[in-house]
Amino acid sequence: MPGHRFRAVFIVVWAFTCVGAVGGAASLIAGAGTPPVEWIEPLGLTSWVLPGLWLLASVAVPSAVVVALAWRRSLRTPAAVLVASALLAVELLVQIPFVGPSVLQAVFGAIAVSMAVLAWIARLSWRPEP
Repeated sequence: MPGHRFRAVFIVVWAFTCVGAVGGAASLIAGAGTPPVEWIEPLGLTSWVLPGLWLLASVAVPSAVVVALAWRRSLRTPAAVLVASALLAVELLVQIPFVGPSVLQAVFGAIAVSMAVLAWIARLSWRPEP
């Protein structure tokens, strides 16, 4: 639809990202398939619960906000995508020292960069409904 460039892309990609973040956070909080706790003990942590909550707050919630705003055709969507992309990038950068680089991080890094680029392009074309 004219006036809401990349809306469908934002909805699909950020819904996928939100589901992935919720799944990852649930896994961390439940302690299922987590890395050894020794990796985060230097931070004073004794479980992966706090990193799981951090993942929820820094990725799942902003992703859900983007989906909701894009669904409603809000003029704030491109700005929300830029914020969510930046938060996703920060999450990935914070992970690397503790769990090392992975293919999954590369995929989500590509998502963060590509969504930021699309939001930057879209920011001038989003306008109110006639």
